[in-house]
Amino acid sequence: MKILYTGSNGLLGQKISRATHTFPQHEFLATSRGANRIQNMGTAAYASMDITNSEDVLRVVEEFQPDVIIHGAAMTHVDKCELYPEQATLVNVGGTRNMAEAAQQVDAHLVHISTDFIFDGKDGPYKEEAEPNPVSHYGWTKLEAEKIIEQLSSYSILRTVLVIGMAEDLSRSNIVPWAKGALEKGEAINVVDDQFRTPTLAEDLAQGTLLAADQKAHGVFNIAGPDYMSIYELVGQVAQYFSLSMDSVTRVDSTTLNQPAKRPPVTGFDIGKARKELGYTPHTFTEALEIIAQQTGL
Repeated sequence: MKILYTGSNGLLGQKISRATHTFPQHEFLATSRGANRIQNMGTAAYASMDITNSEDVLRVVEEFQPDVIIHGAAMTHVDKCELYPEQATLVNVGGTRNMAEAAQQVDAHLVHISTDFIFDGKDGPYKEEAEPNPVSHYGWTKLEAEKIIEQLSSYSILRTVLVIGMAEDLSRSNIVPWAKGALEKGEAINVVDDQFRTPTLAEDLAQGTLLAADQKAHGVFNIAGPDYMSIYELVGQVAQYFSLSMDSVTRVDSTTLNQPAKRPPVTGFDIGKARKELGYTPHTFTEALEIIAQQTGL
């Protein structure tokens, strides 16, 4: 099978590239806007593609003729999406529409990466059939993207939560390296204790994504970590694992942060369906920290 994936310079995209060797029967094409910034591409070739440019998308997709398209590219910075809603809509809704139309042109199955932020966070952890109700512009764009994907005849929607991990030349960090860096320096940081998540190792999300692609699994699947915790508990586990002091951490509730975008308080996912139907086997949070520690040479 031929598999094309978007967002290859990002955290998930890099982990998909590294995992391509575990599916030697498939041919992979990695795509991102501009030049490839990544050294370890696994078995994948690379093509520059801007998902917001429909002509660009059609050209690359029609040339490669993929059987499966994995669409992971998105504007994911929640506050930037709130501050720049037109850009967020262009990328997350318009870009998804372009990928969906290209998938239809070549009769490809489309695996779309979505988020817990489509929910309001009032009654998580969520199962796949829960009713979405986004509380931010980012969440709204991702829900609109899901609606586009659901019009296709062959698709997987994979929802994930708080993706963590290390990778090359990332445009922005994620909570584990951020917390570890701040704790090491003894920086004063405020950490919320009223937001709950099931943090997801990027390698696990890549595994779930490739399982769905390989099986052309139809429908919605939750792909997340197995451990449910508050953000404060998460930072506490990072401190404990790396033997760092929590003295510089102030425990706060989210109303004190004054962030542009509202966050859903309690999300996280039930991953029973993905375990059973896809054979998804995520790492525990402690195992995830071990993997991240190995990657940072600690």
